Amino acid sequence: MPGFFFFVSLPKIAMNMKHKIAPSLLAADFLHLQQEIELVNNSEADWLHFDVMDGVFVPNISFGFPILEAVGRILKKPMDVHLMVVEPQKFIPQVAETGAYLMNVHYEASTHLHRTIAAIKETGMKAGVTLNPHTPICLLEDVIQDVDMVLLMSVNPGFGGQRFIEHSVEKTARLKDLITRKGLNTWIEVDGGVNMETAKRLLAAGADILVAGNFVFQSPAPLQTIKDLKNL
Repeated sequence: MPGFFFFVSLPKIAMNMKHKIAPSLLAADFLHLQQEIELVNNSEADWLHFDVMDGVFVPNISFGFPILEAVGRILKKPMDVHLMVVEPQKFIPQVAETGAYLMNVHYEASTHLHRTIAAIKETGMKAGVTLNPHTPICLLEDVIQDVDMVLLMSVNPGFGGQRFIEHSVEKTARLKDLITRKGLNTWIEVDGGVNMETAKRLLAAGADILVAGNFVFQSPAPLQTIKDLKNL
């Protein structure tokens, strides 16, 4: 039915001043996915980050809604769903049905961004906007007050394990300045090349949420790695 949205029961989350850690499912071992989810459940991670890729907007295909739905049945952490797809607005009801807490759409993929943000919020989800490394902060001037979170890509999207783009630290600081100047509480999330060294600099620049993929799931001690990131 046109204009019909699914309303879902979302977890109650108390956001505090302590930064959040969101391991990225993209780096998990899909042969043992249930064990990986249980690892996240038993960790100090705050969210689980999902990168949904279509092979068009980004040069790779990851996973779709059946994986989100299956993981959602056993996951005890909020789902942070990042759509790296063309026309992300088409999938808002499906993301909401999975029980996602927050849905991210790319600025570069959203022709009518304000309308898409409003549609996400109508379902009860939080709304996030993602910027690619080349996309300037200034483009958010007229929409920043409407979003709950901005995700800055600190690598070019499409693949895990890439090298951190150094310019991302300064970009984080400039975004924090924009948010502060406007008197907002918008969260800043950063995804790509996060490790202990880059995490410290991103947090100092104003990041609130750090997405970590390979650094967590390929660690010899993932639980300790998550704890170490959380305790920075």
